[in-house]
Amino acid sequence: MLRILRFCLSLIIAFELLFASLFAGGSVSVDLPEPAAEGSAKYVNAFVGTGGIPWMCGMLSPAAQVPFGAVRLGPDTCAVGGIAKVKTNTSGYYYEHRHIRGFSLSRLSGTGARDYGMFRVTPAVGKSLSAKPGAPAFSHKSETAAPGYYAVYLPGAAALCEMTATSHAGVQRYTFTTSKDAKLWLDAASCISEGGARDASVEVDPEARCLTASVTMTGTFSDRYGGLPVYLYAEWDADTVGVTAHTAGGDVPGGTSAAGEEAGVLLNFGPRKNESVSLRAAISFVSPENAKENLASEVGDADFDAVRDAASALWADRLSAIEIDADGETKEVFYTALYHAMLMPTDFTDANGEYRGFDGETHTAEGFTYRTDLSLWDTCRNAHALYTLIAPDVQTDSVESLLQMADQGGRLPRWPMGSGYSGSMFGNPANIVLTESYLKGLSFDAEKALSYMKASAEGEDAGRDEAALYNEYGYLPDDLVERYSVSKTLEYAWEDAATAALAEALGHADDAEKYASRAQNYKNLWDEETKYFRPRNSDGSFAAIRPYLTSFIDDVLGTKAFRAYCEGSARQWRWSAVHDVDGMITLFGSKEYFVSELEKFMEDASPARAGIDPGSGYWIGNQHDIHTPYLFNDAGRPDLTQKWVRWTLKNRFSTDSDGLDGNDDGGTLSSWYVFSALGFYPIAGTDRYWIGSPCVDGATLTLPNGNTLKITANNQSGKNVYVASVTFNGAPLASPYLTHAQLLEGGELVFEMTDVAS
Repeated sequence: MLRILRFCLSLIIAFELLFASLFAGGSVSVDLPEPAAEGSAKYVNAFVGTGGIPWMCGMLSPAAQVPFGAVRLGPDTCAVGGIAKVKTNTSGYYYEHRHIRGFSLSRLSGTGARDYGMFRVTPAVGKSLSAKPGAPAFSHKSETAAPGYYAVYLPGAAALCEMTATSHAGVQRYTFTTSKDAKLWLDAASCISEGGARDASVEVDPEARCLTASVTMTGTFSDRYGGLPVYLYAEWDADTVGVTAHTAGGDVPGGTSAAGEEAGVLLNFGPRKNESVSLRAAISFVSPENAKENLASEVGDADFDAVRDAASALWADRLSAIEIDADGETKEVFYTALYHAMLMPTDFTDANGEYRGFDGETHTAEGFTYRTDLSLWDTCRNAHALYTLIAPDVQTDSVESLLQMADQGGRLPRWPMGSGYSGSMFGNPANIVLTESYLKGLSFDAEKALSYMKASAEGEDAGRDEAALYNEYGYLPDDLVERYSVSKTLEYAWEDAATAALAEALGHADDAEKYASRAQNYKNLWDEETKYFRPRNSDGSFAAIRPYLTSFIDDVLGTKAFRAYCEGSARQWRWSAVHDVDGMITLFGSKEYFVSELEKFMEDASPARAGIDPGSGYWIGNQHDIHTPYLFNDAGRPDLTQKWVRWTLKNRFSTDSDGLDGNDDGGTLSSWYVFSALGFYPIAGTDRYWIGSPCVDGATLTLPNGNTLKITANNQSGKNVYVASVTFNGAPLASPYLTHAQLLEGGELVFEMTDVAS
């Protein structure tokens, strides 16, 4: 079957490349601008993670945006004929494509969900062209990108297309190289997800050189809560010689408004050879008036170059939080990962402080920036720990936003997107984020957070699936739930441990004891005979398992044989008691057996990064076993943690378009690389970090309290992956762990590296 899949994929890509070359429309006739990247931003490769095997790739985009901005302005690609059906470009962009449908204003980063993609603009030339143009071909040779900037030359449209952004606005500059009429098509009903928009409308004022538009997004996630309204205000810097409106009924020459499922307008600027047209557009999720205010506040009278330079400066500032000493390739992978970790969560707050809440109403953020698009089930494992360490403003905003979502929507979210609950994945990952944030010293209403965490655990809201069954049996009976009985039980136990930890920190001893007891429920699915977490029925019997087969077989064949495990195998979920690693090791019978089984698991990792079939071994591309190399520390074998961390850093990340081992999921894989490259990694839901094996020669971190942490890895190399000793501020570490409080002290963390395991 895998050979057939590979063959079919090869045919699709070959077909696409053939027709792209036939219809490319000529060669590049302009020089591409040199991206203006400042500081460490010059090491960022925005094309990493944008290609590879469909459904297994990073799902990233080279779109222009500022750190954590709402606008991610970039190309939406497709195969020949406008086809974008295969799950390749959930971000709108897929490196193997050779056609561009146009440039839309936002997208999700690194996820498996297609959403946003609104208000797509496509350049075109010619007099007889219909209002709605096709998808011109392009070549990667005529494409460039840097943080805050994207450019491509489209021969078929005879246009150099440049993009830059602010938090809520995108500025597009189109420089035409022909004397034919220059045109811009704005699709008010565009979306990343096919059919993922409704109620689109647009109205143009040609004399004032501006337009307004609105649409309700109904993509993968936004459709789950009834749709996300988005409003646009745009203006341009050249007179039009004609406007054509378009609806499902066809073109309306001279029309200045359109509505419906194909609503859009074509702006004709007449001959513009070697001249540019700049389109400045801002969005709001509250109102068209706010969109206009956002443009005035964030862009004002600034031209394209000024906005681009400001975006570049913002990236240079954010990326300067960590300065590393490393070779060029390592710097490229590292800063690209740090960049990708800062694409989400999304700034959802307009210039006047307003945002659309989970109740559909307009609210005002006071003293914080309301943020959404938090891939919590993924990012709770490391990305939020990274923000806490180097972007505490973003983490504080995220925590406050989670509480606002609960106040306005009734419960804590597990994957908040836009203005509602996406319902993606399962459990209460917000518990991990909230508890860890409190233990690391962030200030927020922790009592309120605890009350929401308890409400979900007790089934008082819809935040935890089958909460009553879990509490009755101490596990989820496989015969009484539709799917994920094992995975949910393991995650619920972890989340209950977080609830217990927060309760204890707040002085609620009874709650701490209650949820600490429930946190041991993971043991109820442990089968002593097979030494696996197995699905268990309501009568106490265990269901059969085939540990080396993954749930993806069910996805492909439509079966339910492996439905107890989410996106993986019994073998990949075998290491999931992150909150009680010592207890989990005890279940194996001995540390020696645990180590031997874990090493076999690591050795069985797929030989190919982002392969079609990840296999049943270690797969960093999915989150439930992302931490496993560090578990050797707890079993007394830090040398094996060092070995396998360095193996992962080397073999699972690269500077190629397929440089990630799966979906980045809001920066989760990227955050793993950043931490691991520095030599330590967060134990999610706690204030502790595992020690690993740094692949940089040195690093300097600017900490939230103004202190500086200097990391030195003496004799570090591709061969010297083992840690002979490690000291913190001159004192040897007694164990392979650090606390957040220690890191905040600043000072120096020194690794002495060797090629001999100790």
